[in-house]
Amino acid sequence: MTMHKDPLVIAGRAYHSRLLVGTGKYKDFAETRAAVDAAGAEIITVALRRVNLGQDRDAPNLLESLPPDQFTILPNTAGCYTAEDAVRTCRLARELGDWKLVKLEVIGDPQTLYPDMLQTYEAAKTLVAEGFEVMVYSMDDPVACKAFAEMGCVAVMPLAAPIGSGLGIRNPYNLRIILEQATVPILVDAGVGTASDVAVAMELGCDGVLLNTAIAAAKDPILMAEAMRLGVDAGRKAFLAGRMPRKLYASASSPVEGTFFE
Repeated sequence: MTMHKDPLVIAGRAYHSRLLVGTGKYKDFAETRAAVDAAGAEIITVALRRVNLGQDRDAPNLLESLPPDQFTILPNTAGCYTAEDAVRTCRLARELGDWKLVKLEVIGDPQTLYPDMLQTYEAAKTLVAEGFEVMVYSMDDPVACKAFAEMGCVAVMPLAAPIGSGLGIRNPYNLRIILEQATVPILVDAGVGTASDVAVAMELGCDGVLLNTAIAAAKDPILMAEAMRLGVDAGRKAFLAGRMPRKLYASASSPVEGTFFE
């Protein structure tokens, strides 16, 4: 099965790429665009509180480098510590660019950047009721992830490890449970460090991966973006192909029966 026949569908829209990328920490918008192109990403997440999307008419506008007619712009609520702030930020996104597909994150601790799950739940409940299409950042908690899906979030995004840590997937077993009960796309968000982490996430059956720092903080961001794209493709194809069973003992690659010489 080729990748173009295996789309990622979020809120009724189909995408060829299963790699979503952020726009923070690059040296300039030109590098941001180059990294996005190398990653092959179609969904671009933007911190509305930190990046100019038209709020300041006198400053460079990211949308000049990443036009909305070429990409799906996914405003996020990075930097919000309460449900009220997150909801206000999403409302601003709707007013600013008529965006209703949003990435919701409500941070509970400034050191670990773990989400405040109670505040996140309250914000998600309000936003869904207001007609937003919510992609929600969550702890890798199967119960919470199921609750977000049941309330109407269009995608659930459990962390692999703390934001920006590059530690990779710390709890694949929770992710497996989340995936087994999933009724909406599950995308790993946060903690990915390199292409092998991305491949592992996809091999587990995740529908996609969202990352930023792993590309932007690499020595060669453009080359790392390409590596991440290839990691997503390889991992997805391995998942679709179905890996061989794990065995404790060796199994000969060639048949032992019917040999030419005894």
